[in-house]
Amino acid sequence: MMALRLSTQRLTREVLKGTPFRPSFPLLESQRRHFATPSTTVAAHDAVGSKGPTAMVFLNMGGPSTTDEVGDFLSRLFADGDLIPLGRLQSYIGPLISTRRTPKIQKQYAAIGGGSPIRKWTEYQNAEMCKILDKISPETAPHKPYVAFRYADPLTEEMYNKLLQDGFGNGRGGRAVAFTQYPQYSCSTTGSSLNELWKWRHRLEGKAASGDDGSISWSVIDRWPAHHGLVEAFAQNIEAKLAEYPEERRKQVVLLFSAHSLPMSVVNRGDPYPSEVAATVHAVMQRLNFSNPYRLCWQSQVGPSAWLGPQTATTVEQYIAKGQKDLVLIPIAFTSDHIETLYELDTEVIGECGHADTVKRADSLNGSPVFIQALADIAKDHLRSGNACSLQMGLRCPGCKSDRCLESKKFFSGQQANIYPIGSKATAL
Repeated sequence: MMALRLSTQRLTREVLKGTPFRPSFPLLESQRRHFATPSTTVAAHDAVGSKGPTAMVFLNMGGPSTTDEVGDFLSRLFADGDLIPLGRLQSYIGPLISTRRTPKIQKQYAAIGGGSPIRKWTEYQNAEMCKILDKISPETAPHKPYVAFRYADPLTEEMYNKLLQDGFGNGRGGRAVAFTQYPQYSCSTTGSSLNELWKWRHRLEGKAASGDDGSISWSVIDRWPAHHGLVEAFAQNIEAKLAEYPEERRKQVVLLFSAHSLPMSVVNRGDPYPSEVAATVHAVMQRLNFSNPYRLCWQSQVGPSAWLGPQTATTVEQYIAKGQKDLVLIPIAFTSDHIETLYELDTEVIGECGHADTVKRADSLNGSPVFIQALADIAKDHLRSGNACSLQMGLRCPGCKSDRCLESKKFFSGQQANIYPIGSKATAL
């Protein structure tokens, strides 16, 4: 059976020789939380071209589910030079910063209910998306939801081991899609998550890029900043919040789109994140027919180094000082509530501005049916495309000097040899 499967893979490659590489946006998926719960092992993959099951892996930063997990979360976060570059002393400075900040951050998580809801929402969004995918993409069904967080449970290593336990890889092959839950690509977020996925793939399955050895075939949805479903979900939440203002003031409400900031060292390296966030903002405003004045600002600066600005809190203070007190904050780079929305925006920015009655925040996407349908549409288009990743993902930042980034991009681009579009001659063999 193994020989038949391998010969079939080689035959399909011969059939598809000369097929152009047209990458599209990659998708990365999350894993289930309770590993103690008995799981149903995925059926062995059909050796003669079966297209399912498909693992849908949501990638995200994650957050501590309890206050006891805050210390470990911060330790991992400040150890990641892709997210917070601290130079050669990262291994020394990172632990110092995380230890010093832990008590303060624990109080913040306690204030929003004792932990981050990001795991709950990520698992819900993925599970609901997979239900839709089973209906609209039956060729690749069943779709199995997994979550891989960068700094909190379930970590990428846990997710990968769960994939292996469920019947993917280990000589059995199988298809997995890494679906980033950062709509706008940054080397410090999506890039860091993919580097981590690449690391554990090699540790647990070996370094061969080919699926001939029965390893998992990966493809990636790496960015989707202006997808019409994402734009519609944001626009509907903004319209709902604007409706809370008196009609005579509504058109003068200033929309403040807020995204997580980046160190200027990362921006100046050529990171595409600022331009992709701006693309989302512009697409949303087009959908709203530019109904209101708006600005893009940035939040969550850490440390003394220069970060992309203006900062959200400062922006609100300065507009209020100018007499503009009708403001709506829109978390434009987040797909669910977490500490940056529930505490930083709601408690610190709005709660301390002195005008909580006129400064409001648009709801996060969370369980929005429009958003979940958008996730399913993005995933379906990706699965049908036969692309391993987008053209953009293969391009390094002009100032990039990271060997890890280089090897990660090579690996995911190299997965193209294992990925075929739905309905091709190869998939019918």
